[in-house]
Amino acid sequence: MNRCLVFSLTLMLLAAVAAAKPKDMPPYKDARLSIDERVADLLRRMTIEEKVGQLRCTMAWKYYEIKDERLETREVVPSESFRKDIDEGHIGMLWATFRADPWTQKTLDNGLTPALAAKAANALQRYAIEHTRLGIPLFLAEEAPHGHMAIGTTVFPTGLAMAATWSPQLIEQAGEIIAKEIRAQGAHISYGPVLDLARDPRWSRVEETFGEDPVLTATLGTAMVRGLGGGQIGKPQATLPTLKHFIAYGASEGGQNGGATHVGRREMNDFFLPPFRKAIEAGALSVMTAYSANDGVPCTADAWLLTDVLRRQWGFRGFVVSDLYAIDGLAGTHRVAANRQHAALQALTAGVDVDLGAQAYAHLIHAVQEGSIAEAAIDSAVARVLRLKFEMGLFEHPYVDPQATREVGCRANRDLSLAIARAAVTLLKNDGLLPLSTHQRILVCGPNADNRYNLLGDYTAPQPDSSVVTILDGLRAKLPAAQIQYIRGCAVRDTSATDISAAVAAASNADVIIACVGGSSARDFRTSYEDTGAARAAAETVMDMDCGEGFDRATLDLLGRQQQLLEALKATGKPLVVVYIEGRPLDKRWAADNADALLTAYYPGSEGGTAIADVLFGDYNPAGRLPVSVPRHVGQLPVYYNRLAPRPHDYTDLNTAPLYPFGYGLSYTTFRYDNLHIERIDAPHSSSPSPTPTSRHATNDPQPSFAVTLDVTNTGTRDGEEVVQLYLHDDVASVVQPLMQLRAFQRIAIPAGATRSVSFTLTPDDFAITDSHFRRTIEPGTFTLLVGSSSADIRLSTTVSF
Repeated sequence: MNRCLVFSLTLMLLAAVAAAKPKDMPPYKDARLSIDERVADLLRRMTIEEKVGQLRCTMAWKYYEIKDERLETREVVPSESFRKDIDEGHIGMLWATFRADPWTQKTLDNGLTPALAAKAANALQRYAIEHTRLGIPLFLAEEAPHGHMAIGTTVFPTGLAMAATWSPQLIEQAGEIIAKEIRAQGAHISYGPVLDLARDPRWSRVEETFGEDPVLTATLGTAMVRGLGGGQIGKPQATLPTLKHFIAYGASEGGQNGGATHVGRREMNDFFLPPFRKAIEAGALSVMTAYSANDGVPCTADAWLLTDVLRRQWGFRGFVVSDLYAIDGLAGTHRVAANRQHAALQALTAGVDVDLGAQAYAHLIHAVQEGSIAEAAIDSAVARVLRLKFEMGLFEHPYVDPQATREVGCRANRDLSLAIARAAVTLLKNDGLLPLSTHQRILVCGPNADNRYNLLGDYTAPQPDSSVVTILDGLRAKLPAAQIQYIRGCAVRDTSATDISAAVAAASNADVIIACVGGSSARDFRTSYEDTGAARAAAETVMDMDCGEGFDRATLDLLGRQQQLLEALKATGKPLVVVYIEGRPLDKRWAADNADALLTAYYPGSEGGTAIADVLFGDYNPAGRLPVSVPRHVGQLPVYYNRLAPRPHDYTDLNTAPLYPFGYGLSYTTFRYDNLHIERIDAPHSSSPSPTPTSRHATNDPQPSFAVTLDVTNTGTRDGEEVVQLYLHDDVASVVQPLMQLRAFQRIAIPAGATRSVSFTLTPDDFAITDSHFRRTIEPGTFTLLVGSSSADIRLSTTVSF
């Protein structure tokens, strides 16, 4: 009886399955099959033209048209150019569909609101699914280094400001919001985080990075990846993060964007690769190549990087995408390929799966047809893209509900942007002037005091004025109107429009002057652009922009009449607070010597004005710490703290110490460090410990970890936060090591008068080096452990031994 029952139930189940599946449904559309089976079936059905289309990612802001000008009934339809590219090019991936900025010529008037963005995504997906032979859904990729670059979204502080928080908790929360806002609008891939190490402040893209240190960058980068979904892309609010830019893009000659780099294999292993490896381990499934060439090999054609390291050593299973037109650049810029077809073959063979810009890979069809490359090589790249489309569930759920966009840019999301901006503000000097009193009369000056876009940084879309709080707005919220005056004084760069004399005259009625100076990455409609979207510096155009992609600097001086403004304000004799809004560490020598208080807020995002005002008036106790060293002069460069031994000697005319060191930042309270304790944690015996010790005094015993604890006491009268930083130095090694290297840190809130215990765990990998044979190894010996408030303020130290 039991066998008969089982047989009957089996027949019934098979009948139900057969009934549930339409007879003409191909296996790749059957969600019950494994992804491997679905990918294999779909690949088998695709023509070479359809395969190559999946590897081409086009610029998509011209792919939609908005119909009906009435706000409540507006719809979005595919443009003719979109239909043509789908019909003829079989395009499988779109970039920057929702982007708005002067380059795209999309504004608040003709761009997409979040709800319209969702309608646009649905319209484009519907066409791709319903008007193509196989109905493969599109991947939509969007820029998102500090929030989704689209109208109406949440604008977080830029990467450098995020790094100044030294708070992976806040950065993970930001990632969660970025992912939710992107997915709500119908996109899937988020470009970011940027994991380049900022070795030269003249470089135009320092603002996008998490600073100069690999451990800080890795920690915050993995936090962002976790927030974006941690690789669990089947979840509806997870994106597919694209890590930028692989590799050493921020270490170019002269700080030139895309310039040549000369990073050795050991330095690559110890500094530049770890942040990417950690982020991939956290779930990142896409990596973008750098424009630059390292040691003569363009990153977009470097098989060692893209295949040997990324796939074979790290087991990366996602896809690699070029930066915009970087494959074309193999022929046009680097001159290592004769034409686009040769460039496409080099990139694909090296390990680049997707061509952002889509021009070079169009030639792969002809390359296959003439036998220059096997179709199997195309199949491997296509399979990686299709697999992630299946994993994300796009074949089953390609559309979004435009009503879900109501939470995009909402107050709760902006509150997190405010929290990050507050946590980032870094107090560099305070002679007792701060915090200010609400009874004081304030004069506010400077080009960045009341300019919304100068607070936001590059890769930011236009936002309604009501969504951005300037510094002046923030200060006005603290004081009665009669107690605050505003005189701009000068522009960031333009020297023709100044009213410095008016600012000086107004100072007579003020108790305190707040001067808001620095730079700007705000693109405007007078700016011209390269094909890659990088801004083109032009002598005949004097806008505020002095930073942002393409705006490299030869000096770090304040531009325009800003220095003249500061000196004139100082001459009034009134107490002077200088606030820097900046995308790179600008020259602060004069302010350090002459201002009564000095702080940097980097590019603090849409809530930056409130955050700065909260710090100035003591409603928030600053605890931001520098993620980059601030040089005294460009002649010192490089000044990053973790340089290899020997310690640099002073110049004849200048010492080599930075003006402000990595990890530095002041508070309105003070902290004492005590009771450093180290406990060795022996690992259980294993036949294959990792990392492996070297042959020099080598041992086969497993390597221990170390538990580090200390007490930190708030010795002041205000509650505050301290960023406790732990550094290591390998006392004697077979190859030259850094003078010191950050290994762990913790931002901790401590009430006034209270003591908190801080603990860290150092793993064997924290003590490992890359030896002369390029092996990751631990050499027995002693290590100096240093704990302090910055790289130059070490409070406690001890040694540990292997």
